[in-house]
Amino acid sequence: MKIKILMVCLGNICRSPLAEGILASKLNPDRFLVNSCGTSSYHIGENPDRRSIEIAKKYGIDITNQRAAQFKISDFDIYDFIYPMDSSNYDDIIKLARNDDDKKKVKLILNELQPDADLDVPDPYYGGEQGFEEVYKILDKACDCLAQKL
Repeated sequence: MKIKILMVCLGNICRSPLAEGILASKLNPDRFLVNSCGTSSYHIGENPDRRSIEIAKKYGIDITNQRAAQFKISDFDIYDFIYPMDSSNYDDIIKLARNDDDKKKVKLILNELQPDADLDVPDPYYGGEQGFEEVYKILDKACDCLAQKL
């Protein structure tokens, strides 16, 4: 049975698609399933932001087959680990949790790097290309840490 991991940001077009692609590239696909979604419905069905696609491609990762989806309560039943990119999305997910078992699955992604620091992955959407580079590097480190743990 595969271990299932869900990466979550707001619109599922910048940070979480990168996190999905990066972590999936570090894990054995026979043992792990990595997916992503957003807490909002803004971009359902859309490709990741072209800047996320470009930065992933720069590092040899293809995320062009991803499509934005919205987080659903049923995701608690599907996924073993749920990693929001920031505290706002963390709060939105926790509000949907039905019980403590659901809540235990949710952890800020950067807490893998710095436990209990509760740091946010910055949202690069309104910035330039450099923001996407920075987010890639942050997520790459966090995903290295997570892949070693798993």
